[in-house]
Amino acid sequence: MPRLLAAFLVGMLALGPSAHAAPQVRVLAVNGGQKVDPLAAPAGIKAIVFLFTSTDCPISNRYAPEVRRLATTFGPKGVTFRLVYPNPAETAAAIREHMTAFAYAGVAQAFRDPTLDLVKFAGATITPEAAVVAAGRVVYRGRIDDRYVDLGLERPAATTHDLGDAIEAILTGQPVRHPTTQAVGCYIADFAR
Repeated sequence: MPRLLAAFLVGMLALGPSAHAAPQVRVLAVNGGQKVDPLAAPAGIKAIVFLFTSTDCPISNRYAPEVRRLATTFGPKGVTFRLVYPNPAETAAAIREHMTAFAYAGVAQAFRDPTLDLVKFAGATITPEAAVVAAGRVVYRGRIDDRYVDLGLERPAATTHDLGDAIEAILTGQPVRHPTTQAVGCYIADFAR
């Protein structure tokens, strides 16, 4: 038995770091259309917030001011925001127009995910839904806040700020208290129809 264990360990060492590497995820850059690694980030970035959105999801669009506020608040603290458009029917031109119409330019990057690689990695099912990646893994996935209780049912103001709380926890080295929450919005699965 010790020989078998030793052979296993030698085999694992021979595989090197790639045996434990994060899955390879590729999305399309909106400007240029080339495939890029959305998990790559410059030095000093402590977390990446992916916000799955759509040009025509009304709930996603109503969250634009809050997303801009979060990006402006946390960007200087080492958090980068990336909008992900999983609807294969949305063109790069439509996405650029959406970014301009909702004043996202300058606060977030935009990517197309027509093959749903990033959607699958993050486990996203709704637009708008956020996924926060820190140290190469998803540490939060869910709603931005609890303003929307259900489709057609909206509070006057949010009472919990799930995404902001998750980012604060990451920045202060604390565990995310609620790593998964239920987002309300448009189903990503409907885009494939």
